[in-house]
Amino acid sequence: MSRFIYRLYLASVINRPLHIMSGILILTFIAAFGMTNFKLDASADSLTLEHDNSIDYHREISKRYQSGDILVLTYSPTVDMFSAESIATLTRLRDDLAKVEGVASVYSVLDVPLLYSPMRPLVQVKEHPRNLLSPGVDFNEAKKEFLTSPVYRDTLLSPDGKTSAILLNLKVNNQYIEMARHRDALREKRDTQGLSKEEEKELEQVAAEFLAYRTAVAVDDAARVEIVRGIARRYQDQAQIFLGGVTMITSDMISYIKSDLVVFGAALIGFIVFMLAILFRQWRFVILPLAACILSVILMVGWLSWIDWRMTVISSNFVALLLIMVFAFTIYIVVRNREIHAADPELDQADIVLETVRNMVVPCLYSALTTIVAFLSLIMSGIRPVIDFGWMMTIGLVVGFIMTFVVLPAGLMLLPKGEPKDKGDKSAATTLLFSRLAEFHGGKILFISLAVIAISVWGIAKLEVENRFVDYFKSDSEIHQGLSVIDTQLGGTVSLDIILDADQPEPVADVVESESTGEATAVDSEFGDISEDPFSEDPFAEDSSGEMDENAFGDDETSAAPSYWYSVSGMDQIKQLHDYLETLPEVGKVSSLAIAYQLANDVNKGKLNEFELNVMRNMLSDEIKKFMINPYLSDEHQQTRITLRVIETTPELKRAELVKKIRSYAINEVGLKEEQVHFTGMLVLYNNMLESLFASQIATIGVVFVSIMLMIVVLFHSFKIAVISILPNMMAASAVLGAMGHAGIPLDMMTTTIAAIVVGVGVDQAIQYFYRYREEFAIDQNYIAAMHRSHASIGRAMYYTSATIIVGFSILMLSQFIPSIYFGVLTAFAMFMAIVGSLTLLPKLILMMKPFGPEKA
Repeated sequence: MSRFIYRLYLASVINRPLHIMSGILILTFIAAFGMTNFKLDASADSLTLEHDNSIDYHREISKRYQSGDILVLTYSPTVDMFSAESIATLTRLRDDLAKVEGVASVYSVLDVPLLYSPMRPLVQVKEHPRNLLSPGVDFNEAKKEFLTSPVYRDTLLSPDGKTSAILLNLKVNNQYIEMARHRDALREKRDTQGLSKEEEKELEQVAAEFLAYRTAVAVDDAARVEIVRGIARRYQDQAQIFLGGVTMITSDMISYIKSDLVVFGAALIGFIVFMLAILFRQWRFVILPLAACILSVILMVGWLSWIDWRMTVISSNFVALLLIMVFAFTIYIVVRNREIHAADPELDQADIVLETVRNMVVPCLYSALTTIVAFLSLIMSGIRPVIDFGWMMTIGLVVGFIMTFVVLPAGLMLLPKGEPKDKGDKSAATTLLFSRLAEFHGGKILFISLAVIAISVWGIAKLEVENRFVDYFKSDSEIHQGLSVIDTQLGGTVSLDIILDADQPEPVADVVESESTGEATAVDSEFGDISEDPFSEDPFAEDSSGEMDENAFGDDETSAAPSYWYSVSGMDQIKQLHDYLETLPEVGKVSSLAIAYQLANDVNKGKLNEFELNVMRNMLSDEIKKFMINPYLSDEHQQTRITLRVIETTPELKRAELVKKIRSYAINEVGLKEEQVHFTGMLVLYNNMLESLFASQIATIGVVFVSIMLMIVVLFHSFKIAVISILPNMMAASAVLGAMGHAGIPLDMMTTTIAAIVVGVGVDQAIQYFYRYREEFAIDQNYIAAMHRSHASIGRAMYYTSATIIVGFSILMLSQFIPSIYFGVLTAFAMFMAIVGSLTLLPKLILMMKPFGPEKA
């Protein structure tokens, strides 16, 4: 270390350890006080790309059509669905749910108007609406309508008639949408054009206000979910009720993350204590390493809480990883300290500590830097939570490195030297088994390594990024069961919106006064001659008395503005695309203007003409317009919206291919232009993120390997050593990705970080091994002897660290969150491959390539 840093370190840590430890404890207390502000984030921002314009378009469409989130309850009564008892129970449940704050409306089989049982003129439906609770309703006919009508099919009643859906439409938060779009617009300008000082201040203020507002909204959403759950629990003895919806998924994910933080963190700390006690059998080497680990975590989490930098589903693993990384540093230092003490028991404590620091600071520094490079590569993902995770781990490693080389040495300086107790242990015998394998069975090691790489490459070719929300939760959990019922019996779970823009505003038929006769004459248009009597079909146009509705044509205040999509040709195009969507096995419920068009044709007992179609719109009641017209038509923007729900449990579901297939049909078969067809919804946002995952995984690994190799060249001044160091870790990284491909485990937001973690930690071990190997080789210039001594010394530390990481991450199998389980198991497997490669393949490559020069004759 440089002279200045050495003097500073000597004057502070070595000569004034009590002052240093007191200062650290004060900082830790301040940080711990800030942890009361600790927050988790599972909002839409944590599931989308950093600069994905699709999310802004999604918010725009949501506001335009006032399409908010929904909560779905599945209701399966213990008695017949349409029995008096079931209807009474459902009515009470519906009424209780309607009182929940934030619920705009409730739709169930009780509330929606009956349109086909029996079929009635629309004017009668408007004047005398009937639903399931109306007197004289035939329940059998109503059930048939719920199961077969284009309006309610696959929405409110399962095909077996035993499960019904209760849809809670939540109020659209227009303030949230506007604040988010304002912030994102300023961010986009900052990243593309740059901001003025005033705009920078505005962005800072807007971002802070939106974060505070989003936090309050998240609290309200979580509270609403719990209230709805509480209401549902009151009826569990009369019906089986499950809850689904985006806000519920968000709420449950946060609950799982909090649980994992507590359970996994406590279990990991307990295991670290157990390992330290078993390995070193000295309280000082249990308490001091543990203190360095815990103080690092408290300082980081406290600082993150003070600045309100929130953890997400991804970065929730930050605490466990930081514990393990700092633990690895402390293991290297403790092992070296005990070796120095055992080699020269006469040295005083200061000399032992200083010699330990001199020996370990450089390899640990480079180990930290290589790991930092691995985590910094995650910022290339473009996914906000992955980027945050990379930065958090980078800063955390800096803090952890400092804490290791301050807390451990300062703590040792406060304690008496004691007796040397490093007399070897069984772990040395274990690591020497690996060195003997490298010496006597090197050819087999090379062959197996090549086979592993070949099999891994085959598996990587099979790797996919398709994920299903339902698979994020255990099959016996309420959320999995609810989503499965909604997905398979009630029309699907994940939403996809298809937005169609009119090519150009099309002319519509006008009724003008003839100059010659003064009589009203219908104008011909490209939609066809509409001069025929629009009221030729009595059921469509007349009221119950047989007289024409005087408001059938509408008036200046109530008539809708002309729209291409609300025309016969526009409706035909919508219906063609709608009907195609219903043929796709991945698609569940489809909703669009085609349903209202079909209803009108059925009521009219034949296809409507242009004039009848426009009259029909004014015949519809406000209630019917609210759920059959308004969500799917924007006259002002000459735009229509088709919504569908995707059945996630479909085995052949490929999101990108589905969108591509729909777009191709709309353009090639329906005749729309490419610029007229747009897609939005949760499926699009999530699919964009998944596609970015796959692309960033390749780029990330490449950047990590190149950067780390350059750092190793700087450290050892040898390209050969850089290549040797990286090869075992390439094998470990490819092995875990290949195993995922063979096992059918897709890449997700959590598993995409494993390769970078493995390479960072694995190269850390390679650097420690090479650094020690170089020292041992300098003794007698004998590669084999140096290998055995390295395995018996630094090999033990590597063995301890890897064993702790493997068992520690395996604890994540206790999680209720499937991605966390995969992350834990796959990371444990990857670290197993990394340590095996470091103790077998790495020394074999050293023996083959002799990077430190020729042996002594």
